[in-house]
Amino acid sequence: MLTGTVIIAFSLALLVYWFRYSCILILRNRAEEQQPSRVVDGAFNFAQARQSIGSEDKLDPLWESLDRDYRVLTYLIEHAAALKLATLEDRILILDYRIMQRVYRMTRTLAPSQARNALVEMSTVLGILMQRLGEQAGTPSEA
Repeated sequence: MLTGTVIIAFSLALLVYWFRYSCILILRNRAEEQQPSRVVDGAFNFAQARQSIGSEDKLDPLWESLDRDYRVLTYLIEHAAALKLATLEDRILILDYRIMQRVYRMTRTLAPSQARNALVEMSTVLGILMQRLGEQAGTPSEA
């Protein structure tokens, strides 16, 4: 009984480690490939939020801005027939964004530096996903 519990706990720890390491690798590789360009009408705020995360005292407006961009992104994915994020990397990034949302909510009052790191990662994920959608749609996107 104890052996089974230890094996399950160890396997779960390895799964979490694999997921986090995969997210970091994807973010590094994709961030290096990103080419800054412009989103039509400046409809998304993730790039401005990323730039102002270090200087802003109040993080909640930035989080709300990123959350709005995420909702628009998921709406586009669900309702546009030609826009799909079907690769495993894209799904990992979406799951990472959701996890970072929860990390931000848990750390925003007790550990502001961790909350800032979560917001930076959220904005990076949105930039990568927007660029992928822009490539699929044939329009430039902002990273």
